[in-house]
Formats: sequence, C-alpha cells, structure tokens
Amino acid sequence: MNANEFTVYPAIDLRKGQVVRLKEGDPNRQTAYSDDPAATAERWLAAGAGWLHVVNLDGAFEQADGSNRTALAAILAVAQRSGARVQFGGGLRSLEGIQQALELGVSRAILGTLAVEQPEVLAQALARWGSQCVGASLDSRDGLVMVRGWQQSTPLRAVDAAQSLKAAGLDYLVFTDIARDGLQSGLNLEATINLAQASGLRVIASGGVRGAEDIQAARQAGLAGAIIGRALYEGSIRLEEVL
Repeated sequence: MNANEFTVYPAIDLRKGQVVRLKEGDPNRQTAYSDDPAATAERWLAAGAGWLHVVNLDGAFEQADGSNRTALAAILAVAQRSGARVQFGGGLRSLEGIQQALELGVSRAILGTLAVEQPEVLAQALARWGSQCVGASLDSRDGLVMVRGWQQSTPLRAVDAAQSLKAAGLDYLVFTDIARDGLQSGLNLEATINLAQASGLRVIASGGVRGAEDIQAARQAGLAGAIIGRALYEGSIRLEEVL
C-alpha cells in the first residue's frame, strides 16, 4: 500500500456470530443485520471492496464466544477467494492472540486495549510481524482514550497516545470518535486530521460516516482510509460510489 493510497473499509462487527451495529459502542443499543457473516462479506467484496474491517465485539467486551471465530474463518475464506484482505480487531490481548489471527489469514491485526495498556507488547508485536501486519485503534470520547470495549475511561489524551504509538513503530491507526459511532452524524474530521498531523501516523477514520461526502472529505484530507458501518447497512451509501 503506497503512502497516498486511500482505502474504504466496509465494517463487519460480529456478536455471537451475527453481523450487528452498536450505537456509541453500547451493547444494549444493538441492531442485527445478518446471521450470515460470510454472505455479508461476499456482498461488500462483490461491490468492489479490497479490504474488510472485522471486529469481534464479544472479544472486545471480554465475553468469550466461539461463534465469532467460526464467522471470522468463513469471512477469511470468502476474502481469500476474491484476493481481498481483512483487518481484524476486538479482544486481541496477547502475542498469542495476534499470532492466531494472523495464522488464520488476517492481513492486519488491530490492537486497542493492549496497545494502550501494554505498549511493550505492542512493540514486541511490531518487531515480530511488522507495521503492515500490526495496527492499533484509539477510541476517544471527549478527547480521552477509552479501553475494554469502550467501557472504561483513561486519563490519556488521544493525541498523546497516538504520538506514543508512533514512537513505538506503529504505522496504521484506526481512530474512532465514540460519541458519533453508529449514529450517522458525520465523521469527526477535525479531530481525526489533527491526530494524523500531530502523530505522523496513517490514520483510518471511523465513527459516524453519514454519506459519500464524508468519505470524499477524508480522502481529500490525506487520511489513510475510512471505515463505513451503519451507513452501508442502512443504504445511506452505495459502496460502489465511494470506492
């Protein structure tokens, strides 16, 4: 992936083997869209997606659920047939977990809580697998980083955390404004661009995409990509139009 490439990532969030979306990361504000994650993956890949962004919500909430592993394997099989790649996160809390994901066929493992709470493990993962295969996510509410499935607050400012991640050797960062996630209220582009400029990371915007204009603005701002969730599932965006 070259430095100027912009990637659109359709999101597939898994909970108990279903494709769902949450509002503001709240497990009690869930909409289920499909009980066939592989068919969902096929739909976005048929529309032309080269990457998928898959999240194990049960892993993020520390609720073990084997059905998501089965769903991930099915998505990876679909992606491999079409030559697409999968970015995956949610509950990756150890080097062993990262290794298992990469061995399954994930192209980029995304570390959230682990990257914030155990930066030394992130550094080990980057040294072992490289910055193309290991990325991180920062999830922010009111400028402060949240961890453990967005349920626990930290005193860390998102910009400071991003600069530390860059110093550890990170390249790719997913940045989500939790207050907008799943609400289709528009990306928080100002905060996302500030974060990218302050850290020098290749930042993928996430949370609140409303329409094609959000994607266009993120592309023009020089961001590395954008993740689209509810807007795709509700039909507010046609994937073919923004790829």
